[in-house]
Order: sequence, then structure tokens, then C-alpha cells
Amino acid sequence: MQEIMMLVQDPAAWVALVTLVVMEVVLGIDNLIFISILTNKLPPESREKARKIGIGLALIMRLALLGTVAWIVKLTTPVFEVFGQSFSWKDMILIAGGLFLLWKATKEIHHTVDPAEQANDAAANAGTTTFAAAIGQILVLDLVFSVDSIITAVGMTPYLSIMVIAVVAAVTVMLVAATPLANFIEKNPTIVMLALGFLMMIGTTLIAQGMGFEVPKGYVYAAMAFSALVEGLNMLARNAKKRKREATKETLH
Repeated sequence: MQEIMMLVQDPAAWVALVTLVVMEVVLGIDNLIFISILTNKLPPESREKARKIGIGLALIMRLALLGTVAWIVKLTTPVFEVFGQSFSWKDMILIAGGLFLLWKATKEIHHTVDPAEQANDAAANAGTTTFAAAIGQILVLDLVFSVDSIITAVGMTPYLSIMVIAVVAAVTVMLVAATPLANFIEKNPTIVMLALGFLMMIGTTLIAQGMGFEVPKGYVYAAMAFSALVEGLNMLARNAKKRKREATKETLH
């Protein structure tokens, strides 16, 4: 309690908290995109439940990892070396997560562009095993993003209370934004392809980080923001053309 009172009176602690909350929210976007795309493949009555479970697991996993900060720090210790390149447990987790994202995004793109696959998926998605599989895949990615998130938090502040507040705030934002984002993605097919492209880029970035190549996150998110802006302009143009066609039809009638 005394530590919390000291932090409340420390301007530097407030700056660290705000910065960390922003960082955690940004890192959570990757997790949220994956959850949105995956749960949209479930029957409508199961989607909301799957999102809440997935995001709840993300919060539990992050808080559990925060309780083992000393162990988390050790994940960055090299375990073995290949051709002069050292690999830690963190590196291996990032590489495995990146490969999983690339595989999943590629598979979803294939299903999206192949009508026959879409029909098969619609039939397959009706079973309860699909719900269990979705939660399992969300859990795998939650682990990858949680490790990355907590290691980022540990590197930014030594105070556990600030880390906990930042993580809870970020996951709360994810929980609030999950359904609107998923509904927006579902109603706009072109956004699905854009989001899958984001997942492929994120997967490639995770693999590069695991291999020892530092990829500035600012560049990655700037590219994502630019792509989203271009797609937003395209959507506005398509809606304007649609309204123009409807107005023309009404005039002719």
C-alpha cells in the first residue's frame, strides 16, 4: 500500500503507466484481430461466448505471468546456439507463434477465396468441436502475445503494480472492442483479407524477432494504419457509388 501511495505522488510513475497502457493496447490489437477472425467462423450464438473466453484467458495468462516475473526474465536467457545465433525460450515461443499465425492466415485466405472450401467450412463450423478448436487456437496465440506483452512491460517499468494496472486496462479495452471489431470485419469482406494480411505480417515479424532481427514495431503498425486508411477510403468510395446508383434508379422509376 505504501508503494502504491508513493507511485500516485510520482509524476514519472504516471508517465510510465500511460506509456505502458498505450503499448499494451497496441500489442493487444494483434491478439484481438486473430480472435475476431477466428470467432467469426463459429455459429452466431457461440461467437460472443468464445470472444469473452478468449480475452478472459488472455487476462488470466498475463496476470499469471506477472506473478512469475523472475521466471519470465529468465526466458530471455540463451538456451542454445545455432551458427553463432543464440536462441532463448522467448525466441522459440515467438518463432512457433509466428509460424502458427502464418499457417492460420494462409489457410483462412485459401478458404476465403475458394467457394468450395467456404461451403465445407460452413458445414464443419456447426459442430461443437469447432468451438473447442477455436478456444484452443486462441489459447496458443494468447500465450505467445502474453509472453511478448509481459516482457515488454518488464522492460519499461520495475513496478509490478503499474504492470498489473496496464495489463488490466489493455484487456478491458480488448473486451469492449472485441464484438464491434468482429462485426465490422464480418460485414466487410475486404476487411477480412486486409486483417489476414495483417496477421501474416505480424507472424513474419514474430519469426524475425525470434531469429534475432529487431523489427521496429512503429514501422509495422504504421504500415497497418496506412493500409487501413486506404481501405477506409475505398469503402467510402464504394458506398458513394452505391448511393449514386440507388439515387439514379429512384429517379428513373
